[in-house]
Amino acid sequence: MIEILSIIFFFYVLVKVYISVMQIGYVAKAKEMPPVLMRPSGWIKSASYLISSERLKIIETLVEYILFIFWLSWGMRWIDTLTWNMSPILQAVIAVNLFLIVNYIVELPFTIYRTFVTNERYKFNHTTPELFIKDQIKGGVLTLIFASLLSAAVASIMIHVPLWWFFSFVLIFGVIVLLNLLYPTLIAPLFNTFTPLQDEVLNEKIKELLEKSGFKSEGVYVVDASKRDARLNAYFGGLGKSKRVVLFDTLLNKLTDNELLAVLSHELGHFKHHDIYKNIAMIGTILFIGFYLFGHLPTSLFMEIGVRETPAMFMLLFLLLIPVFLFIFMPLISLVSRQNEYAADAYAVELHGNREDLISALKKLVDENKSFPLSHKLTIFFYYSHPPVIERLKALGDKSVMNKSQGDDAMKGECHL
Repeated sequence: MIEILSIIFFFYVLVKVYISVMQIGYVAKAKEMPPVLMRPSGWIKSASYLISSERLKIIETLVEYILFIFWLSWGMRWIDTLTWNMSPILQAVIAVNLFLIVNYIVELPFTIYRTFVTNERYKFNHTTPELFIKDQIKGGVLTLIFASLLSAAVASIMIHVPLWWFFSFVLIFGVIVLLNLLYPTLIAPLFNTFTPLQDEVLNEKIKELLEKSGFKSEGVYVVDASKRDARLNAYFGGLGKSKRVVLFDTLLNKLTDNELLAVLSHELGHFKHHDIYKNIAMIGTILFIGFYLFGHLPTSLFMEIGVRETPAMFMLLFLLLIPVFLFIFMPLISLVSRQNEYAADAYAVELHGNREDLISALKKLVDENKSFPLSHKLTIFFYYSHPPVIERLKALGDKSVMNKSQGDDAMKGECHL
């Protein structure tokens, strides 16, 4: 069994590296083509940024494989021996936290390099070392608190409940829904400052838009995203009464009011089509399958690894293999998400009443965020939660891209809204 898991993880790593290599080669060639949707300087810059990011991703994937070998061949036995005389619940808490801490230490250099080297080189980074350290401490403390509570609860369920995998799934899924409720009002403010939108004219236009779509919100807020990053974004956060409209301060500085309203109309399309609930249901289904499989792991696997069949070791195996499991479903998740984006664009045109504002906003987001508008089809297939931006513009009837061809099946790119 351990050989099968090792082979599966090896192919997972191989596929990820292959996708990155193909993406690098594709973008390197596209970099020499005439610019699309961008000025020449931005075209070169965004292509170089994407290539640098993919190269770093390859190294991270290889390190991920080394970590897998470490945990499976030695690390799990080390933790099992270290916690040998502890109660099953305490062992689970210590084991999960040690696993997270070791992985965090290994991944931290990549986070630092991405923030202060790659993003700094391409003028995206606004994070200071002091802010970075504060973020890491806050994020780390929150992660360990949640991990401790959840691992203790799951261990207790495993000890006392025969159908433990099902009730563990119910617990974890419930926490995911709860976090969606709490994130906008309790968690996000720990990292950013949210202030009510001060532009009364724009605020009134947004409220009219919300009322027109039937969206009841806690309010419209501006987040100080520019203190960390120069890129633009907007989103609707929360569920139920905690829903709020969040605008990046960078977005307000770059888009006109009408373009901003078009972007918000797109987001309201997700609300109107109940996409957040569909996504939660899809993730819930995938998690259910995952918990079922992990709940039926053979005893022989633990014997092969050389550890006891305890709640702690079940959890470590789950954490170790869940990236592979989720990766298998990534094409499906991405496909559904891309279809939702097309539908949200169509609703935005219907609600806002002017497709040119959304077209203009998409083009500005590509340019300002330096989102290289071409990508290899495998990258799109696995990773793109949003359709290629040129395909979105074509669907919106933008005549400037309707008949363009750059020598490939389609000009592929991604731009988040």
